[in-house]
Amino acid sequence: MTERTHLTVTERAADIGAKIVAIAVAIFLVAPILVIFPLSFTSATLMVFPLPGLSMRWYADFFTNPVWLSALRNSVLLAVVTTLVATSLGTAAALGLVRLPARQRAVVSTLLLSPMIVPVIIVGVGIFFYFARFGLVGTFLGLVLAHTTLALPLVVIAVSATLAGFDPNLLRAAYASGAGPFAAFWQVTRPLVMPGIVTGAAFAFITSFDEIVCVIFLGSPEFRTLPRQIWSGAKETVSPTITVAAVFLVIASVMMSLIVEALRRRTRKLTGAKQQ
Repeated sequence: MTERTHLTVTERAADIGAKIVAIAVAIFLVAPILVIFPLSFTSATLMVFPLPGLSMRWYADFFTNPVWLSALRNSVLLAVVTTLVATSLGTAAALGLVRLPARQRAVVSTLLLSPMIVPVIIVGVGIFFYFARFGLVGTFLGLVLAHTTLALPLVVIAVSATLAGFDPNLLRAAYASGAGPFAAFWQVTRPLVMPGIVTGAAFAFITSFDEIVCVIFLGSPEFRTLPRQIWSGAKETVSPTITVAAVFLVIASVMMSLIVEALRRRTRKLTGAKQQ
């Protein structure tokens, strides 16, 4: 507060200008997403503005159409299983990374985080040809493994961030007290890194829930997720029901983001309390 009261007129103008630009950019990026909300309540059979009227007919169509309900159910099932697998493997990988020497840690981290660097389309093509050798194309297991590959780096990053302030002496004390590796992790490490685990799980869930490229390459014709059904519906027949499905995708993303933000604030408060 003291620093801000001594800002010059030029610095204040620059600060206000930066805020205006940031808000304008945010509106520019978010506005196309927000458009789908009013469109999902249109009474017309086409997605047009201005809305001729308001109606819940497309929500009723979504919840009574077995194709959309099956796609929603498949997306949730795939995201939940992927979250469980990616969170377990990512947490174990993060715990192993902190024990490696600096050089080895850098190499292993690069390999683990490579799916975030390589474009998804390349990852999808590579996984397709690799999984084809083992008969995993068109299977639920293949989709889980592919989505785990994409979600794993996010879990590793989230858990590693919480492990940055972890005191290894706590584990040594647990081992000295007679605790085994699993008991030490469950009673000592897990409570301290739980915000990172939950954050990673939230990112893993939304990554799988929104993913479409690997589903197109690896999914069977019968197994359609919500993003794939939206993509197919946009190609075949443009119906406002698509906007209802898109609303659910946006709401899921927002909810996961709110969970992550709540955990971030909680972690900051706990860190501040420990420092005091």
